[in-house]
Amino acid sequence: MAAGAVSAFVRVMLRILSASRKVQAMSEPSVERPFITVLMPVYNAQTYLQQAVDSVLGQSFADFELLCIDDGSTDDSPRLLAEYARRDSRVRVLTKANSGYGDSMNKGVEEARGTYIAILEPDDFFEPAALKLLVGAAQREDADIVKANYWFYWSKPEEKNQKIAVVKPDMAGHVFCAKDEPAILTSIPSIWSALYRRGFLIDSGVRLNPTPGASFQDMGFSFKAFAAAQRLYCVEDAILHYRQDNESSSVNNPAKTFCVCDEFESIDDYIAEGAGRAWLKPYKYRLMYDSYIWNFSRLSVGLRKAFLPRMVADLRKGRDEGAYRPELFEAYQAKNLEYLLGDPQAFFDQYPVNASQTAKARYYLRIGGFTALRSAIKH
Repeated sequence: MAAGAVSAFVRVMLRILSASRKVQAMSEPSVERPFITVLMPVYNAQTYLQQAVDSVLGQSFADFELLCIDDGSTDDSPRLLAEYARRDSRVRVLTKANSGYGDSMNKGVEEARGTYIAILEPDDFFEPAALKLLVGAAQREDADIVKANYWFYWSKPEEKNQKIAVVKPDMAGHVFCAKDEPAILTSIPSIWSALYRRGFLIDSGVRLNPTPGASFQDMGFSFKAFAAAQRLYCVEDAILHYRQDNESSSVNNPAKTFCVCDEFESIDDYIAEGAGRAWLKPYKYRLMYDSYIWNFSRLSVGLRKAFLPRMVADLRKGRDEGAYRPELFEAYQAKNLEYLLGDPQAFFDQYPVNASQTAKARYYLRIGGFTALRSAIKH
């Protein structure tokens, strides 16, 4: 056989071998060096834990480990996890004293054996082909992050799903970085409908805020991960059911009132600590507006009143420092921001929290005329 023919034959055989390895990864688990580590932070999660774990173990993609980080649970969660670990070698349990969600996730990243990391919270559950879909895109595109959509899920009074399209059609199907398509930075934080290259997280130093007892720590992580990734790839498929049944559990908890502010302080630190990150400030401000309005709306009346001065101060400071870009806001949002900063008490008295569509329409017509009303109806 001629030298050229031998070379061509070798290239073909290498491609076949590579393809066979990918197929094998779809069907044969590798406990010592799995392709994916699924991180599951667990704290007193016995109610829905079995459904969550079963949705991982039932995946059509088998080359994973499920690393459950038990954050000092006092219910039946430790026993359930131990039983799963006894029955399936892909399940590992890391037990630690209670230190909070962020610290649990960070320990999980450090302990993970997988090339990629997926995340599932213990009251949610995957679609059966979720990991296969994410892995296919990650391998094909050599992605740092693959991002997908998800459903809001209610199990009562009757089962219901509502698709949440974080990934818009123009984001999907191509590799990009946040500087080229910055809309990803202001998308709804949802770290669990994604796949992350572990080496990328380790090298970039992107972690969750480890503040004990805090909430909403996925927000800072999501922003920083998207900002740091050089190869982002998005798919429009929904892969996960995000449970809403306990959505209002922290509305009366004073300790949770200002947690969202801590996340933006961590983003400020991230921007300040890295050369060339100043361009992120307007997108941080845009996300802050959305997040603060959301937090204000979900709180009980007393906590809403306590949160208002901090919301006004932070948004006013960002505007005064030049982070506000009107073109990043819809017309109704720009008018709402103007109204909030111009007359906080009037905003507090009139903003339509948990109101009907008609009440919301009247509010935007009053503060911004027909331009704001049309914008609100459209979006």
